[in-house]
Amino acid sequence: MKKIMTILVAFMVALSFAGNGFAKNLTIATDTNFPPFEFKDPKTGNHTGFDVELWDAIAKHIGIEYDLQPMDFNGIIPGLQSGQLDAGIAGITIKPERAEVVDFSDPYYNAGLLLLVKATTNDIEKIEDLEGKIVATKLGTTSEDFLKKNAKAKEVKLYPNNDAMFMELMMGGADAVMFDSPVIANYVREVGKDSVKVVGPLYMGQSYGIGFPKGSELVGKVNEALKALKENGSYRALYLKWFNTEPK
Repeated sequence: MKKIMTILVAFMVALSFAGNGFAKNLTIATDTNFPPFEFKDPKTGNHTGFDVELWDAIAKHIGIEYDLQPMDFNGIIPGLQSGQLDAGIAGITIKPERAEVVDFSDPYYNAGLLLLVKATTNDIEKIEDLEGKIVATKLGTTSEDFLKKNAKAKEVKLYPNNDAMFMELMMGGADAVMFDSPVIANYVREVGKDSVKVVGPLYMGQSYGIGFPKGSELVGKVNEALKALKENGSYRALYLKWFNTEPK
């Protein structure tokens, strides 16, 4: 009888997980430093940001447990491809070549690329002015692809994190930085202040999506959660908190 009860308890536990289809803590990748989407809070040492809090709200809505795995951005897509990661939320632009190897959720943020220079720079006003210049950006991102295809820069310097590319600009090792608009805007607001400026238009409008291994059952559940969070006001509250503006 004791053995039968043990089996029944195990069966009931399995059924409780079967409700959402996942019987383990999921491993969710995020970038190590991509403010205001994800970054380490200096006060607590924990990772936070729009992406981190949005995923937490999604997970709670679905009813799943997860472990957050901060990592370099360029390792997230390979991690999803290999099945080592269950999902990745890190300001990942939905691009056709990425969609060939991973699945994406519905878009959850619309962005673009901006060009940043020192406040004293007067000879760079648009991407065409990068000819013969050195420009810094982040490794494995849409910015890298865009610059290599559209800018006649002398050199495109690639860095694994935001801090390094911004530091390169401020130290004079690069003439400009090109990167995602919300990150550039956040840097100007929080760090750059009067020392840097944005030049030119918004380049290459793009949407961010949550990435998954091909065929993941999570995609549909996450899309349903995103829709619900937008309808009940939770998404708007997070957007206002992190971007201080209404969702676009």
